[in-house]
Amino acid sequence: MNIILDACSVIAYERGEDGANLVERFLVEEDPCWIHAINLCEVYYDFLRAGGQAAAEQVLADLRGFGVQIYDQMDADLWKRAASHKANLRRISLADCFALALTQKLEGQLLTSDMTEFGPVAAQGLCEIQFIR
Repeated sequence: MNIILDACSVIAYERGEDGANLVERFLVEEDPCWIHAINLCEVYYDFLRAGGQAAAEQVLADLRGFGVQIYDQMDADLWKRAASHKANLRRISLADCFALALTQKLEGQLLTSDMTEFGPVAAQGLCEIQFIR
């Protein structure tokens, strides 16, 4: 099964927060892990702001080391699906809508710690979601 990482799952792993061990388990298993470039941009920005370029680049190196695939395409099906989620769900960030749309496109499982935004998504059954905490 394809595992799709959102920004908060990567940040939790990199900072050793609650749920980091579950994220690590998915990173080392054989199932492919993916992250959309927009979600990766969130992660990069967060570490750039907090620790500078070296810290942000280290996160990229860590993800590459685990073989995480970066989905950097912006095909119409994906961005329209993300826009539709934003219009219909409203209380979810646009970046998280891309994680949701990618999860649906790849028929995968979304890995997140964000119960506030993805709790309603899980309740609607829009995709399979694994909460890390």
